[in-house]
Amino acid sequence: MKYLDFKHITFAHPQFFWLLLLLPLFIFWQYRFKKKQQPTLTLSTLQGLETLPSSWKITWRGLLPVLRMLAYVFLVIALARPQNSRVNETINSEGLDIVMSLDISGSMLAEDFRPNRIEAAKKVAQEFIEDRPTDRIGLVIFSGESFTQCPLTTDQNVLKEQLKNIRSGLLEDGTAIGMGLATAVERLRNSKAKHVSSSC
Repeated sequence: MKYLDFKHITFAHPQFFWLLLLLPLFIFWQYRFKKKQQPTLTLSTLQGLETLPSSWKITWRGLLPVLRMLAYVFLVIALARPQNSRVNETINSEGLDIVMSLDISGSMLAEDFRPNRIEAAKKVAQEFIEDRPTDRIGLVIFSGESFTQCPLTTDQNVLKEQLKNIRSGLLEDGTAIGMGLATAVERLRNSKAKHVSSSC
């Protein structure tokens, strides 16, 4: 069960608490106002009045000044902007720098995988990206030549969008796997991560 821990409460604008010094003046004004509003009636005796039932209006009239003071106090507290100063622990995790190399040559249109090899490879690549939220991942495509489709990034949405746009025929046909790996390694050359990896 959660509870309010006052040890960790701070105020953004504590200077507003000076307004509470006006509270005695407010009480005095309420007293004077009530005294002026009180009707006077001279009776020879109070006999018989003591048994009269108390009206809810009379009770409410007595509570009204108290409610006004409470409202004033809560207003001052709200102006002071209470905040929870509990220190949140930040955990820093160090990821890898990874560059994927994807073959988009004509042979990747073979349908031994559904719907074809390239779409199956893109699906596996997307699952790989989603499983590595703390890593920087880049994407290189190759066929007869190689091209950096997406540089190293932690923005998975951008990376997956670039992956989605890949299709066979974007580059000159061929299977220059060596060029694909060389481009991937080049993208990792300036990496500051302790661990780097290229995959094909």
